[in-house]
Amino acid sequence: MKMQAKLGALFTAALLMGGPSYAQHDPTMHQHTESGSAVPAAAGAHGAGGATPAGKGPHGGSLESADGMQLESVVDPGGVRVYAYNAQGQLLDLRNAKGVATLTLDGAAKRYRYDLFPEVGQDQAANALSVRVDLRQIAGREGTLRFQLVGLTDNRRPTKFTTGFVGPVTEQQKVANAIAAQKVCPVSNQPLGSMGDPIPVTVGDDTIYVCCAGCVGKVKAEFSKYLAQLNGPTGLAPRGSDEVRPGVFKTVAADQPFIAAQQKCPVMDEPLGGMGAPLKVHANGKAIYICCAGCAKKIQAEPAKYLQVLADQGVTAPTLRSADAGVVAASGEEVRPGVFKATASESPFVAAQKLCPVMDEPLDGMGGPYRVNVDGRAVYICCPGCAKKLQAEPEKYLAKLHEQGITPPAAK
Repeated sequence: MKMQAKLGALFTAALLMGGPSYAQHDPTMHQHTESGSAVPAAAGAHGAGGATPAGKGPHGGSLESADGMQLESVVDPGGVRVYAYNAQGQLLDLRNAKGVATLTLDGAAKRYRYDLFPEVGQDQAANALSVRVDLRQIAGREGTLRFQLVGLTDNRRPTKFTTGFVGPVTEQQKVANAIAAQKVCPVSNQPLGSMGDPIPVTVGDDTIYVCCAGCVGKVKAEFSKYLAQLNGPTGLAPRGSDEVRPGVFKTVAADQPFIAAQQKCPVMDEPLGGMGAPLKVHANGKAIYICCAGCAKKIQAEPAKYLQVLADQGVTAPTLRSADAGVVAASGEEVRPGVFKATASESPFVAAQKLCPVMDEPLDGMGGPYRVNVDGRAVYICCPGCAKKLQAEPEKYLAKLHEQGITPPAAK
């Protein structure tokens, strides 16, 4: 045993000769004897040390080229394995090979060194070099593995390659992450875990967790409803046409998925529908649903506050659809090349846009509004000086308008 220890130490010293000192195994990544379940991490490869990236290998690991071979590294919760293939893609027998893997985590200076030894099978062949080490504590973290291997070729020089990785996640960790992200039972609105272990209900590729067995049947019966409640409906909310008072609109059938997702009035904290049909208020380009017209004034006075109230409840207020885009004719005074003074006929489009996308100022605040043709769309700005930025980055500002629920009209 003493002789084996000496040989191991000499081997490690030979590989690392001239290099910096390495940290020993961290307590959170200690060696163990049980084999972890193989859940390879998808990692982007970083070619280094003479190796060139070549994609993903047969075992799901990162595949690199070095010294005329293909080297595949697999990282799973139970450790690290390395497979080697010849130029014809055949798996090499590694019974006479050894190696060292050095692991670093992005943003951390400390390095962890692991000796790699042959995994010998019943046929006495070794398909891989490996180390058993608990990597569950670095789940989801990005890092780099640097390998130095000897015994793969007749050349005494070690074969070196480097690859990036993402800390592997076990199935248990995936479940824990999903429960933490969902937070509450969609039926009872109670915190998951408050009534024992959450129970999964799966339909197709989607899973919803509930707090107790009593909620399972309701989720199974209306799975789509509860999934939309958790994930939020997709699409844009209608602006509304039946205005009961300035800025307050009656809701229509297209609003129902958003009402179901929001559930409560952010002002009164009462269920929507508890005081008659819910109403809708426009708030910074978003739709907020309220229990009664009396709540509108508070939201209109502090829209950001109530949008945040919803966000704290896990609700993302839907973006309002813009007014019908229409078409703007090429007219008006050209105050500088490509910049036109808006005309009275454009007032509906100006009213729909409201703010300059460059300055976030009212369109009439600096002598405007002015109109610029941006990729075939009429975009309004507060002053001619904003035209240059708009024309330099059209996609940026069109995307900004889209996020506000505004579709600029077509420009002739």
